[in-house]
Amino acid sequence: MTQSIAWLQDEIADRMLQKLDIVKLDVKDVLVLPDFLGLHTLFLAKRFPGVRFHSAPESEISGFARWQFRVRRWWNSRCRAGAFISMSDFEKTGRIDLPDHSVDLVFSTLLIQDLPDPKYFLRECWRVLKEGGLLSFSYLGPDTGKELQVAGLAKQLAIEPLASPWDMHDMGDALLGERFSDPVMDMEFLHLEYVADELLITDAIALKLVSSLGHRTPKVADLPKKLTLEVIYGHAWALGKHLAKPQDHIAYIDPKQIQRKTTIDSD
Repeated sequence: MTQSIAWLQDEIADRMLQKLDIVKLDVKDVLVLPDFLGLHTLFLAKRFPGVRFHSAPESEISGFARWQFRVRRWWNSRCRAGAFISMSDFEKTGRIDLPDHSVDLVFSTLLIQDLPDPKYFLRECWRVLKEGGLLSFSYLGPDTGKELQVAGLAKQLAIEPLASPWDMHDMGDALLGERFSDPVMDMEFLHLEYVADELLITDAIALKLVSSLGHRTPKVADLPKKLTLEVIYGHAWALGKHLAKPQDHIAYIDPKQIQRKTTIDSD
């Protein structure tokens, strides 16, 4: 997602934070994936005093801006150093470069729709979350950019389907399948209106609904004046992590989790 749509990241992150207001959670370590230059970390720091940020900066942040980014995250963490994760490495491997059971909260804004396999992402979140930790996320649903799906436009623009066009029911099922507990899903439609075709195309490229056209802005007949965004929100808990994943309807547990009760003869 490019800088031209940074305002949308901030807006969606703000709405996610409002939904966290009613959640009771003691957070010491939070992973922000992806992390971007916005106000969300200030709000998270106020919501969870003393939190330490583990950050995956957007790939577009580089050079001096990246150094400034690190300083801000360190300062927001009250001078407690958290891990910095390479977003480009994550995009290549799908692995979150953090130890097992290392964070209390994973906060992910507008990422899942760009992942080829969201289930693997959910497994990684499950792995890095501590027992009782929370995954909070937002992503774009399948009705996003539906105005561009007209046959005539598809011939004039390089329309790109979402990598993972999951609706909220798909995500709810996947969360349960990956052992998350008590998933809560929500959805809303946002409508972006445009006065110029160039602005709509720029945002469509930033949202990865249209392939990059380089420096060329095509003249497209009957281009719509608005874009619909289906924004899906959700959160789910990592509970019962000591239990193994059931196989063939049989649940297995680690023998180390079995405690032996002993009795002492009083005679």
